[in-house]
Amino acid sequence: MELTPKIIYDKLSEDVIGQENAKKLLSVAGYNHFIRCMNLDKGIEKSNLILIGPTGCGKTLLMKSLAKILKIPYAISDATTLTQAGYVGEDVQNCLLRLIQNANMNVELAERGICYIDEIDKLGRKSESPSITRDVSGEGVQQSLLKLIEGDIVNVPATGGRKRPTAELDNYITIDTSNILFICSGSFEDLGYKDKVTTDDLKKFGMMPELLGRLPVVAKLDDLSVEDIIRILTEPKNSIVTQYKKLFELNGSKLYIQKTALVSIAEYAIEKRIGARGLRSILETILLDFMFEFPEDGDTIIGPEYVYDILVGI
Repeated sequence: MELTPKIIYDKLSEDVIGQENAKKLLSVAGYNHFIRCMNLDKGIEKSNLILIGPTGCGKTLLMKSLAKILKIPYAISDATTLTQAGYVGEDVQNCLLRLIQNANMNVELAERGICYIDEIDKLGRKSESPSITRDVSGEGVQQSLLKLIEGDIVNVPATGGRKRPTAELDNYITIDTSNILFICSGSFEDLGYKDKVTTDDLKKFGMMPELLGRLPVVAKLDDLSVEDIIRILTEPKNSIVTQYKKLFELNGSKLYIQKTALVSIAEYAIEKRIGARGLRSILETILLDFMFEFPEDGDTIIGPEYVYDILVGI
């Protein structure tokens, strides 16, 4: 099937509820990445992205869904575990090793994949201008990431870990990052009140202008509403509620969760700032006793009072 931005958008919408603007931006960026990789001789520059939004709003799911649609490998790294050379921690090159491993060691395929770097906001300098209050380690990681994102030939340790100057070149895997799509994300909590976040806002937050120049597409994701969470629970083809209904059916029972009970679950998730990623844990807690001993006959009906009693005890 021939891909278009609209087709990518529609497929993203099967997995991700809401976030319309972010889905459009990702659809176009993903399509352009696909076309670019098919025409590397045309000199088209890539458009890396930065996703901004609270925990659990769908940033990682969007990236995973995009990689699945484009049929390319991806790797996820947490920026808080990365350090610049000379500091204790994980080298930025290790995210490339994960990408190569996820491409079944096919370097050529990995060179057209996606590197997703979460918690990028934690690398922000403490001030916009150089001073003794600056987070030097975080800025050093930004510098290291800049080299990868703008395109570089990188020797990646084949076994991971920190590079050793005395190691044999045979222990390295050489990869060109010029055509890898980099997607960075973070909550940038101090900017959460803004409907539109600009690169100037991100500079003031402490991100290096040079790095932002290589992340030209900024997508702001919205906080999830009660209705959004209810839709996440019920609408996707393999939604969480649908999965539990199938599980109950396989054990000879039928599960019904009333709309008012779903509202209570959604309100709890928002109050506790759990987001979408914590919904399965909530459902597991609510349904634990019923799954411990499935009813032999009759239906299982979950109402708001039962949900409230369970959630109060968490």
